[in-house]
Amino acid sequence: MKTIKGPALFLAQFAGDEAPFNSWDAITKWAADCGYKGVQVPSWDGRLFDLEQAASSTGYCDDFKGKARENGVEVTELSTHLQGQLVAVHPAYDSAFDGFAAESVRGNPKARQEWAVDQVKKALSASKNLGISAHATFSGALAWPYVYPWPQRPAGLIETAFDELARRWVPILDHAEECGVDVCYEIHPGEDLHDGVTYEMFLERTGNHPRACMLYDPSHYVLQCLDYLDNIDIYKDRIRMFHVKDAEFNPTGRQGVYSGYQSWVDRAGRFRSLGDGQVDFGAVFSKMAANDFDGWAVVEWECCLKHPEDGAREGAQFVSDHIIRVTEKAFDDFADGGADEAANRKMLGIE
Repeated sequence: MKTIKGPALFLAQFAGDEAPFNSWDAITKWAADCGYKGVQVPSWDGRLFDLEQAASSTGYCDDFKGKARENGVEVTELSTHLQGQLVAVHPAYDSAFDGFAAESVRGNPKARQEWAVDQVKKALSASKNLGISAHATFSGALAWPYVYPWPQRPAGLIETAFDELARRWVPILDHAEECGVDVCYEIHPGEDLHDGVTYEMFLERTGNHPRACMLYDPSHYVLQCLDYLDNIDIYKDRIRMFHVKDAEFNPTGRQGVYSGYQSWVDRAGRFRSLGDGQVDFGAVFSKMAANDFDGWAVVEWECCLKHPEDGAREGAQFVSDHIIRVTEKAFDDFADGGADEAANRKMLGIE
């Protein structure tokens, strides 16, 4: 068994234009002061990170890591959630997602998709230069508008969507193999990879690519009424990244999973700060330890009620309290009477 590393914090929800959230030096000092040992970096945020330089310069990466370490934290992973989303966009979402892209490719879906692929590849190269072996992203979605089959879906529609999704991602996964980096898809509603079944559909079409891995986040499973503990055991060999995020699902006679287009505060399913929701993190951390997960426990703060800085500080302590320092010996070793094959056969009555 292995002890999970952490706590770490995903910085995407905290980066901003005001100190201490507007520079790499300041935000890493703040994260360390909150009690974090690592930070996950949004690769699209130029206030914190220069993706172009990181992809081409080991010197830049050494300085970037060095500043973080000097301030008390490690760089755990890079994220391309926004760019990964743009690898596959259904036309219904063109306007909504255009803002994720560089201005030069907005309004041009083909150029935007090519830009997104290049961005993810550069982030994988940057991960290699940083000495990081796992990368966080989204799959994007072509089939999501058809998630509920009314009117019934034409035969082959979903298969065609997943064939195309895999076609777009396999060159990226091959580049990840060259870099020695796992691509960890956050299994998330709104993505074509939103549960175990859809992940398996994708994985099969990539030829079970060794770099097509998972980012495990139990909050997204709570809101889908999916067994988030069983999921760990099913996909333990593919889970290479862990977002620690809480959620609650409280259906009523008026709304359930779809939540009636309500704001986050008024939804039946809501993300909450750690400890305020329904996720059994004692069981989650136990399974992760038993299954030899040796990555980082990364807090992703998303809460519709609590202030983010309070959630961040509380989250660091919460994760620290839940990380299991695994044992190197069995609790009943004191009662070991010693044995050999002959003694074993005698105990079993075997001549």
